[in-house]
Amino acid sequence: MLGRHTAAGRRAALTVLGTLVLTGVPSAAAAEPPPASNAAHTVGADRPPAAVLRAMERDLKLKPGQAAERLVNEAEAGARAGRLRNTLGKHFAGAWVRGTTSAELTVATTHAADVSAIRAQGAKAAVVKRPLTELQAVKKKLDAAATRTKTRDTPVWYVDVPANRVVVQSTKRAAATAFIKAAGLEGKGVGVRLSELRPRLLDDVVGGEAYYIENSARCSVGFAVTKDKQQGFASAGHCGDQGDTTTGFNMADQGTFQSSNFPGKDMSWVAVNSSWTATADVKGEGGQRTQVTGSVQALVGASICRSGSTTGWHCGTIQQHDTSVSYSEGTVDGVTQTTVCAEPGDSGGPYISGSQAQGVTSGGSGNCTSGGTTFYQPINPILSDFGLVLKTAAAQSGAPAPQDNAADTWAAGRVYEAGTTVTHEGVRYQCLQTHQAQGAWSPVATPALWQRL
Repeated sequence: MLGRHTAAGRRAALTVLGTLVLTGVPSAAAAEPPPASNAAHTVGADRPPAAVLRAMERDLKLKPGQAAERLVNEAEAGARAGRLRNTLGKHFAGAWVRGTTSAELTVATTHAADVSAIRAQGAKAAVVKRPLTELQAVKKKLDAAATRTKTRDTPVWYVDVPANRVVVQSTKRAAATAFIKAAGLEGKGVGVRLSELRPRLLDDVVGGEAYYIENSARCSVGFAVTKDKQQGFASAGHCGDQGDTTTGFNMADQGTFQSSNFPGKDMSWVAVNSSWTATADVKGEGGQRTQVTGSVQALVGASICRSGSTTGWHCGTIQQHDTSVSYSEGTVDGVTQTTVCAEPGDSGGPYISGSQAQGVTSGGSGNCTSGGTTFYQPINPILSDFGLVLKTAAAQSGAPAPQDNAADTWAAGRVYEAGTTVTHEGVRYQCLQTHQAQGAWSPVATPALWQRL
């Protein structure tokens, strides 16, 4: 997959396996819509899948009970951070969780007078120099420079929220300096992290359930989706081109790629035929299934688990959102970096936090013996860009509403970014956490996701 991203190049290198969530087996009974009394119940953090808890205890070295406590704390922290984001406005500089059970929420601001408001929400306050919007603008300059500058020796750059700076990861300091200069950011406080690791797409054959592209390459399904009445699944963009056909793990005809983006982004979706049924299931350790109930984006520092055919269930934490990675095949922007390990063959598998879908495996470095780093393409941009609805265990309704009404009327099926304002039943609300709206998640019913203005 050197040079231009062609289907032939992909198939020569891609033999990716992972987790299949579309099967001929009907999904389990839909969960009851959660009450609005607390954030943990809204996102299902108070009833986590057993497979997730076991993997968290193993990989995060937690004692019995601590994994469940951590998920509840992270859900509540997300809601509190969202409220503070809205309160602090232009002073907001990010939020993250820390501690064995994520009991410590820190919210950063550039305005010392905000400290009391932060503490009133039970969070620790950090007064910093740069608001999040400024850090994001700095990173966008690096993104732009990457389109005209070689980035082989500067393969990763990201917003480091806890450190309140943008960081370039480089194999050579001179290369990082040159990249920063090309972006016009000399003396602008961009940090440099030296590392010999070079992320790569996880694309070797290892065996296990798969779907096949044009009877050649193999990839894994991420999450089941629908578009109007059409069923399908989301996957990585480097798996196939629009129009490529797929067969399932059993070699039966399956579907066709409807859209695919790579590089730039690493996302695709496949529409399946009537022989396949979309479920809310993700296949976990030992063949057990866990169900997805939504796509609420988790905070930096939150726990996250990944499923893949090579290494099964593994968990870690989210390090940074909005990361850019320069693979040999091209640069991908907007992925999330994690401490979860992965190995060739795990590519394309789903990431979940509790029961909330987070994204699909893009690539990484290291392995599950010595440890590693992985990057995932967030699921919400896939849903938004392609007009898809995530298949969930909770009640869900229809297709996303037209995007030109995004600032006006709330609608199930639309992806809402944190800070977005909508009208629902004549009342204005502001979004607290990025998510795709479920039918049971109207603003009036979910104060964990929406704040009345």
